[in-house]
Amino acid sequence: MNSHQRFAAALKGEPTDRLLLMPITMMFAADRIGRPYGEYARDYRVMAEGQLRTAEEFGFDQVSSISDPAREAADCGANICWFADQPPAIREDDALLADKRALKSLKRPDPLGGGRMHDRVKAVELLASRVGQDRLVEGWVEGPCAQGADLRGINTLMLDFYDDEPFIRDLFGFIVEMEVRFAQVQKDAGASYIGIGDAAASLVGPEIYERFVWPYEKKIVDAIHALGLPVRLHICGNTTPLLRAMGKLGCEIVDLDYPSSMELARQQMPPTQLLTCNIDPVRDLRNGTPQSIHDAIATRHQQVGSYFIVGAGCEVPRDTKLENVRAMADYALTHRS
Repeated sequence: MNSHQRFAAALKGEPTDRLLLMPITMMFAADRIGRPYGEYARDYRVMAEGQLRTAEEFGFDQVSSISDPAREAADCGANICWFADQPPAIREDDALLADKRALKSLKRPDPLGGGRMHDRVKAVELLASRVGQDRLVEGWVEGPCAQGADLRGINTLMLDFYDDEPFIRDLFGFIVEMEVRFAQVQKDAGASYIGIGDAAASLVGPEIYERFVWPYEKKIVDAIHALGLPVRLHICGNTTPLLRAMGKLGCEIVDLDYPSSMELARQQMPPTQLLTCNIDPVRDLRNGTPQSIHDAIATRHQQVGSYFIVGAGCEVPRDTKLENVRAMADYALTHRS
């Protein structure tokens, strides 16, 4: 089986030759080719080189276009801090929408307009041309809560949930349209599926999530499905109180960060929900041994049963020993769904 066939079979609950192996690598991939992360985040060619090298070396089922959550915000005009060998970051003290009235005049950026969104589209296109049917190509967009935090500032956004419901709905509506268009052009460029990163959603309780965030995540998920692509949801942090609602979004893949229980997720989500293994990226993967990594993954696999993907709770840390990443890969390569 190639990765596309393996993924298609896993989605249907059919037997596969081995488990899917889909960890997130960013700084780790840049380091594999000896390039500073600032270059990786700015230049799609560097990103593609790092992803291809890493996927080939460890047998990953996917190559990815993720680098940081600041692409859309940057193209909207947000102030971004750049670093030579770290991910770019939003200037929280100078948020683009510090004055919420600015939303009325904010224009949605053209994802093919030569900015940072366009760079990701080029990465998807280049990766698709290089891997063909051998591997999946992961496109990526930000979710409403994460993107709202990037544009408004995370602390201010949290107050907005209580202070200004109409503004939240206007902001999230703006974001949905922007992200759906971004997903469309990545699909056209050759993305096999689209990931949605909504890290800030783990900071709200279930009431706010279900009232404000979930409906707009659902709009993005449904729109991507209408494009004919599967969806991977990635919310960093402890999402335990949100698991049941997350399972109702209809995403083909749900990533869980290490504070959340995979056993509980299996109980609260549909039985056919593909779940990505959530071993602690630092304690279990970076600081572990090949045997302890095998055991940690095996524990999650036993808790979840079928519809299981091998990975980690979040990004593979850049200084993880190669033997540890190989141990994670070996589990997938030697176990069936």
